[in-house]
Amino acid sequence: MSNETYHLINKVRDTKPLIHHITNYVTVNDCANITLAIGASPVMADSSDEVEDIVGISSALLLNMGTLHFRTIYSMKKAGKKANSVGTPIVLDPVGVGASRLRNDTALQLVDELNIDVLRGNISEIKYFAHLHSGTKGVDAAEANTNNLDDAIAIAKKVALKLKCVVAITGAIDIVSDGEQVVGIKNGHPMLSNLTGTGCMCSSLIASFCGANPKQPFDATVAALLTMGIAGEIAHEAAGHIGNGSFHMALHDAVSKMDAQALEQKARFL
Repeated sequence: MSNETYHLINKVRDTKPLIHHITNYVTVNDCANITLAIGASPVMADSSDEVEDIVGISSALLLNMGTLHFRTIYSMKKAGKKANSVGTPIVLDPVGVGASRLRNDTALQLVDELNIDVLRGNISEIKYFAHLHSGTKGVDAAEANTNNLDDAIAIAKKVALKLKCVVAITGAIDIVSDGEQVVGIKNGHPMLSNLTGTGCMCSSLIASFCGANPKQPFDATVAALLTMGIAGEIAHEAAGHIGNGSFHMALHDAVSKMDAQALEQKARFL
C-alpha cells in the first residue's frame, strides 16, 4: 500500500466527519463509540421523517441490516436516494443476508435502487450477491464458507465488478477489492469473534474513513480494516488475558489511540 493510505486516518481526525447510521439496536452503542474513537461523529437517525435532512448534513451514510423492520427499510431507501443525489458515500452492511426472505429481498432492493460505495460483510453474506449458495449461522459466516482464500478473492472481485463498488469480506483474513485491485489484510485476533458487533464496528470505521476521504473508497476501506485488525491485536496484548469485557474496552481504547505510524508499522498484508 502507498504511504498515503496510512495517513487517511489523519483526515478523519482533522475533519471529524458526521456519519449517519441507520443501524441495528444490538450494536448501536458500539457503533457510535467506535465512530467517536476514530475521531468521527455518529448520528443514529432512522425515522423516515428526518433521514433526508440528516443525510444532507452528513459526510457518509451507513446502512446496517442487523435488525430489519419495514419502517427502517423504507428509511434506508429514502436516505440512500438522498445520499446518491448529493454525492454522499454509502456503506452497506447486509447483516444476515441469506438467512431469510426479508433480508434477501431487502439486500437486493438496496443494491438495485442505490449506488453503493462499499459493501462489507462476511464471506457468507458476500457470496449471496454472487448468486452462490450461501449457508449462514444467523449473522455469522458458515464454517464451510471460510476456508478457501482464492475463492474469497474471486468472489470479492466478481461482486465488486457486478455492483460497481468496493467489496470488503471480513474474517480471519480481510479481503478488499474494487474489481481490479485486491488487498488481503492479515491483521486481527481470533478474540474479536467473541464480541458481538465487531463486523458492525468495522462498517462504522469504513463509513468514517469514507466520510473523510470520499474520493478514495478503496484505500479508505483498507485503512479502516487495518485499524480494526491492529486494534484487536493491541487489545489482546493489553487485556485479552483478563477476559471478553476487558478486551472489549481495550479495543475501543486502541482505536482511539490509533495513528498513521502504528498502521504503517503493524500492517500485515498477504
